[in-house]
Amino acid sequence: MVRHSFLIPFIVLCLTFPSFALCIKKSGVNLRKGPGKNHKMIDEAFKYTPLKQVGKKGEWVHVQDFEKKTYWVHQNLVTKNFDCAVVKVEEANIRTGPGTNHEEIELSPTIKHETFKVIERKGSWVKVEDEFGGKGWIFRKLLWIY
Repeated sequence: MVRHSFLIPFIVLCLTFPSFALCIKKSGVNLRKGPGKNHKMIDEAFKYTPLKQVGKKGEWVHVQDFEKKTYWVHQNLVTKNFDCAVVKVEEANIRTGPGTNHEEIELSPTIKHETFKVIERKGSWVKVEDEFGGKGWIFRKLLWIY
């Protein structure tokens, strides 16, 4: 007889701490060491920064970025209404269409930590928009989209 008692704590943990994809709604959002304004600000997030929700305390959300750093942010500063992406490599070309046969746009290349709203997905390519309205296509493997 196989014993599955080890699964019960795992299932309870998953139900207790579900993770969700979140996006920062505006630039200049304070990322804090703990849940509250009384906690030290340890970083600042740009608009469209993608984050993984790993917990919550009151109106504060515990989040993790693509480099596995954790922070706390107020729930009013994040959204689940759209997907966001961050460049996870040193440089990524932005193209006019989904493929290397398309020309690079004026904003290309973009650099690591640049953030975008995800507009469309086509195969291995993602159409993105920056906070100023600039749009283009980036190869999916160059981005972190949670």
